[in-house]
Amino acid sequence: MSETTPTQSTNFIRTIIDEHNASGRFEQRVHTRFPPEPNGYLHIGHAKSICLNFGLAEDYNGKCNLRFDDTNPVKEEQEYIDSIIKDVKWLGFDWEDRLFYASNYFDQMYDYAEQLIRAGKAYVEDLSAEEIRQYRGTLKEPGKNSPYRDRSVEENLDLFRRMRAGEFEDGSKVLRAKIDMSSPNLNMRDPVMYRILHAEHPRTGNKWCIYPMYDWAHGLEDSIERITHSICTLEFEDHRPLYDWFLDQLDAYHPQQIEFARLNLNYTIMSKRKLLRLVEENYVSGWDDPRMPTISGLRRRGYSPEAIREFSDRIGVAKTNSTVDFALLDHVLREDLNKRAIRVMGVLNPLKVVIDNYPEGQVEMMEAVNNPEDESAGTRSIPFSKEIFIEREDFREEANRKWFRLTPGKEVRLKHAYYITCTDVVKDDSGAITELHCTYDPASKGGWTDDGRKVKGTLHWVSAAHAVPAEIRLYEHLFTKENPDETEEGQDFTANINPDSLKILTNSLVEPSLKEAQPGTYYQFLRQGYFCADPDTSAEKPVFNRTVTLRDSWAKIEKKLK
Repeated sequence: MSETTPTQSTNFIRTIIDEHNASGRFEQRVHTRFPPEPNGYLHIGHAKSICLNFGLAEDYNGKCNLRFDDTNPVKEEQEYIDSIIKDVKWLGFDWEDRLFYASNYFDQMYDYAEQLIRAGKAYVEDLSAEEIRQYRGTLKEPGKNSPYRDRSVEENLDLFRRMRAGEFEDGSKVLRAKIDMSSPNLNMRDPVMYRILHAEHPRTGNKWCIYPMYDWAHGLEDSIERITHSICTLEFEDHRPLYDWFLDQLDAYHPQQIEFARLNLNYTIMSKRKLLRLVEENYVSGWDDPRMPTISGLRRRGYSPEAIREFSDRIGVAKTNSTVDFALLDHVLREDLNKRAIRVMGVLNPLKVVIDNYPEGQVEMMEAVNNPEDESAGTRSIPFSKEIFIEREDFREEANRKWFRLTPGKEVRLKHAYYITCTDVVKDDSGAITELHCTYDPASKGGWTDDGRKVKGTLHWVSAAHAVPAEIRLYEHLFTKENPDETEEGQDFTANINPDSLKILTNSLVEPSLKEAQPGTYYQFLRQGYFCADPDTSAEKPVFNRTVTLRDSWAKIEKKLK
């Protein structure tokens, strides 16, 4: 399609693309790219960019490249490349045969650099990094020219080629663009194009000891791949004049750079540098820790790719930075999991119940619907017997009229099974409750009767003889503050880490159907929340991560707004 359809949400980027298509600027082509630097795992902010770039290409019958900006071999690893490829695929996007690397273009970038030197638009700098900063000036004061700025073309070419040949030490020289040291835009004050870095590159080995800076590489990569719309986050807005200047000086094919606001979530950090600290300093178990905002962490916790894509679409594309409430992400997730998650029963903190009038040794198979939102999900059978376990918090010895769960003398419904009434409470020497005794109504099989009796309380349960021991991992926000960077003097964001962000329950019990749970399978534990089988799960001991609770604060907010 060449224009936005009525079913698509309009935003300023689509408006620009529609204008370009109408004017014929790019021959009605739409070709975007997602260009991550492989120096860490992708996070939810990157997911927004992935969805935007690949989504625009899909909507306009265009193309989107996956391109790794591998210009810094010191920080980049194959592990990160592999994880990024996995994440983009998991989100549901396909770059077909267009997987590229900045390192593919190192020779062309070098040739372009010599072209600028010959045009008198670039020079080799001998000032140190600190001296370059001093010469650069400030937002209020112009910079001043380097004493090496007026070297001849011949001298600059000779020095640059010797830089490439490895004659000079790291940091001893750089190549700078010759633009304007008095420009009000600091990015235009003779920016660095190349630095010396004697480091082996994962893909080019030791061929190079000079590596391009991002501002130099970015536009060239887009130009070589004939990208039409180079979509970046807002911090690159001040870099756009430099992006344009380089391409104009080279008379190269010229994409349009467009900036949008990055995603910020409360109770979350998005800095890869800070996320790396969390991993390296063992605040979390790894990049895929379910408390991390990484795509791999969200996947392990049980977030679905469909929910993340819907969330990205729902928050839209803006020109100004803002912070999104994490509750909205969870709200979108609940909407999605409600449609796909299998309903099961798991007792997190078990309390034994003996049904005294139930036949000794009898086992009945109770039919349960797998998902009332999806008829095709079918049903399953759950064993019921004389001894069961219920949730400890579902019983109180003393309760008021508003207590709709189990208490002595009060009748409640066991989901899919029978009505029961508590008749006796067994305690140990310390006074702790160890066991309940109840009676059941044989006429209430399936959880209902024909006599019109009203029972408000419904409890989940598992058969004692058939229950499967499971490990349950309960997660909360990793940080205690909405803005983790708000700290006291002398502290950093780690001071706001939530010590209760993970609680592991090792004595939980689940229904037998979960014994063979496969990692990544979505479940709704009745009355407990949405859970996902963890990669650590096994038939010997299933492990489940709570993805999100059933309580939906965002839905309540939306209801109030209406």
